[in-house]
Amino acid sequence: MTRHVENGLSMLPRKVKEFPGISDLPVVSVLGQMDNALEEKRYALLAAPPGAGKTTLVPLALMARPWLKNKKIIMLEPRRLAARACAAHMAELLGEPVGRRIGYQVRMETCIGPKTRVQIVTEGILTRRLQSDPGLEGVGLVIFDEFHERHIHGDLALALSLDAAEGFAEDLRIAVMSATMDTRALSGLLGNAPVISSQGKTWPVETIYVDPHNQKGASGSKPGWAGILPTCLNTVVKAMACHDGDILVFLPGAAAIRRLVGKLNEKFKQDAAVKVIPLFGSLSFKDQKAAIEPSAPGNRKIVLATPIAETSLTIQGIRVVVDAGLVNQPEFSPGRGMTRLETRPVSKASADQRRGRAGRTAPGICYRLWPQYVHQGLVPFNRPEILNADLAHLVLELALWGVRDPSELKWLDIPSPQAVAAAKDLLVSLGALDHGGAITAHGREMLTAGIHPRLAHMVLRAKKMGHGFLGCCLCALVEEKDIVTAEYGHRDPDIVLRLEMLAKLSHARTHKREFPHRERALSILAQSRRLAGLFNIQGRGMDMNAAGRLLAQAFPDRVAVRRSAGSLSFLTAKGSGVFFDTKNSLSARDFIVAVEVDGQAKNARIFLAAGLDRADLENDFPRELATQDVVDWDPGTDSVKAVRQTLFGRIVVSQTPLPAPDPEAVKSALIRGIRETGLQILDWRKKTMNFRDRVIFLKGLAKAFPDFARLPDVGDKALTETLADWLGPFLCCGVTSAAGLKRVDLDAAVKALFTWDQLKTVDRHAPTHIRVPSGSTIPIRYADKNGPLASPVLAVRIQEVFGMAATPVIAADQVPLTLHLLSPASRPVQITTDLAHFWAHTYQEVKKDLMGRYPKHFWPRNPHTAQATARVKPPGSPRRGGSRKSRTGHGR
Repeated sequence: MTRHVENGLSMLPRKVKEFPGISDLPVVSVLGQMDNALEEKRYALLAAPPGAGKTTLVPLALMARPWLKNKKIIMLEPRRLAARACAAHMAELLGEPVGRRIGYQVRMETCIGPKTRVQIVTEGILTRRLQSDPGLEGVGLVIFDEFHERHIHGDLALALSLDAAEGFAEDLRIAVMSATMDTRALSGLLGNAPVISSQGKTWPVETIYVDPHNQKGASGSKPGWAGILPTCLNTVVKAMACHDGDILVFLPGAAAIRRLVGKLNEKFKQDAAVKVIPLFGSLSFKDQKAAIEPSAPGNRKIVLATPIAETSLTIQGIRVVVDAGLVNQPEFSPGRGMTRLETRPVSKASADQRRGRAGRTAPGICYRLWPQYVHQGLVPFNRPEILNADLAHLVLELALWGVRDPSELKWLDIPSPQAVAAAKDLLVSLGALDHGGAITAHGREMLTAGIHPRLAHMVLRAKKMGHGFLGCCLCALVEEKDIVTAEYGHRDPDIVLRLEMLAKLSHARTHKREFPHRERALSILAQSRRLAGLFNIQGRGMDMNAAGRLLAQAFPDRVAVRRSAGSLSFLTAKGSGVFFDTKNSLSARDFIVAVEVDGQAKNARIFLAAGLDRADLENDFPRELATQDVVDWDPGTDSVKAVRQTLFGRIVVSQTPLPAPDPEAVKSALIRGIRETGLQILDWRKKTMNFRDRVIFLKGLAKAFPDFARLPDVGDKALTETLADWLGPFLCCGVTSAAGLKRVDLDAAVKALFTWDQLKTVDRHAPTHIRVPSGSTIPIRYADKNGPLASPVLAVRIQEVFGMAATPVIAADQVPLTLHLLSPASRPVQITTDLAHFWAHTYQEVKKDLMGRYPKHFWPRNPHTAQATARVKPPGSPRRGGSRKSRTGHGR
C-alpha cells in the first residue's frame, strides 16, 4: 500500500534548506515521489530538464532515508569534471569540505573519507567496483545521472547493476535521471519502474542561426570544424560587442579549442578584462574550476568547451552560447580495428541542451552556426555508443563478470551478435579469453589499463620485452590523430617517422615550426608518459626498430606479406588485401604491420604502418605459427608444387620443398590443375577425340534409343567434373606436370568408362568408316570446329561411289550420312543426304563441269552401272580418243 508522500523540502538537510534559492528549485516538489518510488519499487526514473536541481538535491534528500539503512549512495556522472564539480557544490551546501559526507572518485583521483555517504564517481569506477564486489557491500542506492548521454560504459554499468540487484544485493535500489531520455523503454527495462517528471527552471533564450557559407572569411569547401572556424571566431567577437555577460562556445574537441583559444587571445590581447578559458576533460581540476567559477568584477570570460558543458554543470555568468554544432563521437573504425572519435553534427537533443545553457540564470542568446533548415534534419537523439563502438572492452568486462552471452543481461540496446562475435575472436587472439570464452589472467591484467584491449595487450607485452615506453608512445600515436602532414597529396605511412618526431619534441630546444601539429604531438607525448606511470614503466628509451614487433602484438590480424617483388600490394594474416598507393620506405619490405587502413574489406589503402622482420615474427609468435604440407597445382609452371609451409594466419612466412609428397595428394593436385586449366592441357589424340564425337552423336539420339541414353557422357563438362573417376586411375606415379600428362593413355582412360557391350554399340551404330564401291574405306566425320554434327559427314570423291544407289545410313539405319561429294582434287562439288536424287537430277550437270576441268578422268553417262574407281579410270577401260593408230588415221 502506497504511503504518504513526504514534503520534498523537509527531506533535505537543514543547512541545505537554508541555502539561498534551494526551495525554488523545481525538483524539490518531486523529491517525496522519488523517495516513495525507491522505497516501494526499488527502481525509479526522474526526467528533469537542466536547471531543475536533480543532480544536487536528489542524493542529498535521499542519503538519510530510513530504507537506506545507513548505506551509501553511489551516483554516476558521465564526465570527470561534472563529478568533481557536483561533489564540491553538494559539500558546499552542507557546509563541509569535499571528502566528508560528500566525496568523489574519478580515474587516478579519489576524495572519499570514512564518513562519506554519497560517492560521486565516473562510469568506469562503478564497473571496477562491481567487478571486485558484485554485492556492492554497504551501498543501498546507485543513481545514474545524465543517462541520455548513453556512453557504452554507462550502459554496461547499468546492466551489471541490474544483474547485481537481482542476484547479489536484493536491497540495492537504482535510480536513472536525465533531461532527455526514452522513459518508456527505460521503465520497461527496470520492470515498469515509476517515471517521475519535474519542470525545469530556465529563462527565455533567443536563437540566431548563422550560415557559415555566407560569412566573410568562411571556407565552405572544407568539411567539419576547419570550415566553420572563421565563422565561429567572427561570431564570438560580435557577441562580445553586442551582448553583456560571459560567453560559452561549444566546440567538438580539445584540438579545436586550442586553435580558437590562440585566435581569440590574439583578438583580445589589448583587453586585459577578457579571459579566454578552455574547458575539456583532460585539463587539471584547477584549470576546469577557472571555467566554472564566476568572472571577477569588471571582467568577462569566453569559455571554450567540449560537450562536457552540456549538462550537470552550471557555469556562472553565461548569457551567450555560440554552438559550432559539432561533436566528436566514438565510432568503430574498421581501418584501425578500434573505436576512434569522428566529428559529426550534434543531435537536436544536444543542441537544445547547449542552447539552454544561455538561460540558466537570466535571459540569453544562442548563436547556432548552421542554417535553420539544417536544424530540421538533425537526428533527434545521440546514437548510443553501444551500437557504434568496438565491443572488445565490453565483452572482456562481461567475461570477467562471468557472462559469455550479452543477452543474459538487461540492456536498453542489446549489443549486436556480429559485433560481439568479432570482439570475442579478437580477444581470443590476444590471449584475453580462452577458446571457451572465459577470461584469462592476462585478460584480467589488461582490464586494469582502461584502454583498448589491443593496446593494453601491446603495452603489457612491450614491458616484458623491455620496450615499455615505446609501447606507450605507439599506443598514444594510434589513439590520436596523425601528426604528420601530407605532402603533394601523400603522407609517409611509416610510424617510425612519428616516433622520431616525439623523440625530438621531448627536447626543449626543438623549434616550433618543425612541427605543424606540435600541440597534438605534445598531447601524445604527455599521454605516453601517463600510460608509462599507469603501467609502472620506468625508463624513457625507445628502440625504433622494435616498433613493428610491438604493433604486431596489438594488430596480429594486420601483419601482412608482400604479394610479389616490386608490388605495392600485401596480403594480411586474416586474408584481406592492403596496399600502398605510392612507393615508400615500407613498400619494399617483405613484412609489415598495417596499423591504419581505409576500412575497405577486400583491398584497403594503408595510411599508417611499420616494418616487421621475418625473424621477429617467428620468434614472437611461436604458438600462432602453423606448419602444413601443401601439394597444389602451380599455374605459373603448369606443374605440381609440393612445399612445407610455415603460416601465420593466412600468410606464408616461409616454405621449403617437400621431398616425398603423398602420391594421392599429387594426383589430386594434378586433377585440380587440369580442372582449372581445362581439358586442352591433355594430349588428345585424333582417335580418342573421334571416339568421343561418336558417343556424343549417339547420345544426341537418346530420346528415340534408350540404349544410347545409357552411354557414359564424354562431353567436356562431364569429363571435367568426373576427372578423378575416369582419369585418376591412369595417372601413374611420377606424373607431376603438363609434360608428364602427355604419357597418359587417354584413349584407354575414356573407354574404361564403357562396358564391352557399350563399346560394341558405339562401333555398330556409329562406325568410324564406311566401305564404298571403289573398295576404299572412308572415315566418317562426327564433329567439326563448331561441335557435334547432327548428321555425320562422309567426304568422298564422286568416282568412288559410282554404282551406290542410295545414301548410307547409320544409328540403327535412322540417320543418313551427309555426303560431301568431291572432285578428283578433293574439292566439294555437291553436298547431299539423298544420293539417289543426286544421280537422277543433278549428276549430268555436275558431270559436264567435271569433264571440262578433269578431261582425263572417267565420267560415265550412267553412274548407276558404271564401275567405281579410286583411280583416274577403272581398270581395263579404254583411254579417251582410242588407240594411237586410230588417232593418226591408220586403221580406219
